[in-house]
Amino acid sequence: MIDTKALREKILDLAIRGKLVPQDPNDEPASVLLERIRTQKQQRVNEGKLKPKDIKNDTIIFKGEDNLHYEQFQDGTVKCIEDEIPFDLPKGWAWARISSFTIINPRSTLNDDLEVSFVPMANISDGYDNQFASDKRVWRKVKTGFTHFAESDIGIAKITPCFENKKSVIFRNLINGYGAGSTELYILRLISKAIIPEYILCFIKSNNFITRGVRTFSGDVGQQRVTKDYIMNYLVSIPPRNEQHQIVSKIQTAFSLISKVDNSNNDLKELIKKTKYCILDLAIRGKLVPQDPNDESASVLLERIRSEKEELIKQGKIKRDKKKSVIFKGEDNSYYEKVGSVSVCIDSKIPFDLPKGWCWERLGNIVSIARGGSPRPIKDFLTNAANGINWIKIGDAEQGGKYIFSTAEKIIPEGLSKTRYVKEGDFLLTNSMSFGRPYILKTDGCIHDGWLVIGDTEGVFSQDFLYYALSSEFMYKSFCELAAGSTVKNLQLDTVKSVFFPIPPYAEQIRIAKYVEEMYSVIHSIEKSLS
Repeated sequence: MIDTKALREKILDLAIRGKLVPQDPNDEPASVLLERIRTQKQQRVNEGKLKPKDIKNDTIIFKGEDNLHYEQFQDGTVKCIEDEIPFDLPKGWAWARISSFTIINPRSTLNDDLEVSFVPMANISDGYDNQFASDKRVWRKVKTGFTHFAESDIGIAKITPCFENKKSVIFRNLINGYGAGSTELYILRLISKAIIPEYILCFIKSNNFITRGVRTFSGDVGQQRVTKDYIMNYLVSIPPRNEQHQIVSKIQTAFSLISKVDNSNNDLKELIKKTKYCILDLAIRGKLVPQDPNDESASVLLERIRSEKEELIKQGKIKRDKKKSVIFKGEDNSYYEKVGSVSVCIDSKIPFDLPKGWCWERLGNIVSIARGGSPRPIKDFLTNAANGINWIKIGDAEQGGKYIFSTAEKIIPEGLSKTRYVKEGDFLLTNSMSFGRPYILKTDGCIHDGWLVIGDTEGVFSQDFLYYALSSEFMYKSFCELAAGSTVKNLQLDTVKSVFFPIPPYAEQIRIAKYVEEMYSVIHSIEKSLS
């Protein structure tokens, strides 16, 4: 069985540590955001909308010159709180106590005849759901003896076992924007929209929040409650606002997937496969990680490669490929391909639009692609001799693996003239039967004609990015369209060279690959539980 609770908890943990989505150095730092909230709270006190007691516990947490965390209180005193800080934060994030950016248990003053939502504890879902059901009541019947809340407030069950069962929720779509409910709720009202309720709910739903809260329980057995001081003083890691949105979106996407796992395991393997394809599809379209305008564009990278090759041609080290072309955008924003001195519009052939800084290029224009070969009969060339050369076959690749580390057989050096020598770091691409499956070589050797070899990738591609791009459904479909043969389809060398390939800036390739690895690690946890 899949431990979906543990999986959800892992996702929440990655989220609040800043490891679920990449940081954007252009985002406004959380410290600026929190300073603005402090100013807003003080202004509301000055206007009489808040009472001085509402800000008396507000503090500022900062790093000192000694790189330790300190907390400044309202009276100006400062205390080192390094022993309270649970983990390091990414640049641009900041620590804050819940009381510093919320009002806890606010009261509402409404017209007695106003209809509002009424939410008893039983109507709040437990676990990781963010759902509740409500009845309609008039305000005069619920304004006393019940907890007050308003649109976007966060409710937290304080009594056992509701607290341990994660009965917490964001109140949305309330009747006339207001409601009342169980007195066994703490209500958090965010001071500013700069902090997103769904992000704060990540903490409230986390095991760490629940476990530590239970330790503060007070009251009689069976009627124990988490203390208000615990809620007020709980430390929350605050990201920039844009990153909060991205985190919440990623969590909702992941939790949606996990919910499907909870509901049915019948189609789980297919769902995992589709999820992987979706991740890779977003990756090669430039939609998985944000672009950085400071990255060197792919066009500059490609121009440098062309210049280097031109120099090698002048030196006589390589021959000019008369079929090589250059793809560019014209003044009419259409794509053109230049071969020699002739340019042709290829806009209708371009698979999809790319982000700024990316480029389309024919795969054979930027890397070397060659076919393997086989000495025949192969049995005459197999050897156990110490000077034997690794004979790399498709059977040497682990099913579903990424690398080829070793081979089961070797061939004599005399067989080299009838095959192709490959080296560590080259990419091998199956070109028959299950064609288009990439592997990265971790050894040197020779390949038979069931392989195509992609080489000279260093400086052009991040190895991991190229692997994931070649593994994408887009590339597989491209190869399918190019495969030839009536009985057994094969990939032809020239057609593989002609494949359109999306090229991001090199720095973005690294970010994409890293993020794919993070997403795949979560998916791998699901796959592992199925074995």
